[in-house]
Amino acid sequence: MNEAIKYVDEAIRSRHSMRRFLPTPVPKATVRELLELAACAPSGTNVQPWRVYALSGEAKNALSAAIMAKHAAGETDGGRELDYYPKEWVEPWLSRRRKCGLGLYSLLGIQKGDTVRMKEQAGRNYIFFDAPVGLIFTLDNRLGKGMLVDCGMFLGNLMIAARARGLDTCPQAFFADYHKTIRAHLGIADNEIVYCGMALGYADPNAPENTLRTEREAVEVFTDFRGF
Repeated sequence: MNEAIKYVDEAIRSRHSMRRFLPTPVPKATVRELLELAACAPSGTNVQPWRVYALSGEAKNALSAAIMAKHAAGETDGGRELDYYPKEWVEPWLSRRRKCGLGLYSLLGIQKGDTVRMKEQAGRNYIFFDAPVGLIFTLDNRLGKGMLVDCGMFLGNLMIAARARGLDTCPQAFFADYHKTIRAHLGIADNEIVYCGMALGYADPNAPENTLRTEREAVEVFTDFRGF
């Protein structure tokens, strides 16, 4: 096998969401390089709909503090601007979701019904799981929602490029719950939809939550081959 293929395959296969990071800094030049690579993603008629707010240091900490104050008080910003999850869960997606959640909580020693610990763990999203870099992604609401597909390819490129450099990530839809707080804090225009965030840094190798590996279905489960 071509060496380049091996490296790409390894970056893809070794990527998974990390939920605790080391304080090791990531230079701005590295973040810029990752975003430049991510922007190689295709987009409809080359619109390039993604917009990114890259945060580190006090800028990141200040945003996290603003969100955590609301989270601690049990407040949100009145619902997400875009539905990410379905209003009603059915199979096979319900079982996959439950298995992922139970796997994480089991590693952390969180028992079913322990709402205090669950809330604490959910809150760790808003400090980007201690990562030194936090990214917030937006999409202009004047664009078609189908362009979220383009944004998804941008995020995928970013995560794989990071992994190839020994960095780790965790994409986080949780940030969409506080779109108003984020918009006000970062001075984001009203026409920009805050749809997710991402933690970026070096994963803590000793954190039990980072050992979670979610399963992937066999190709035959989700593919209908015809004419081969």
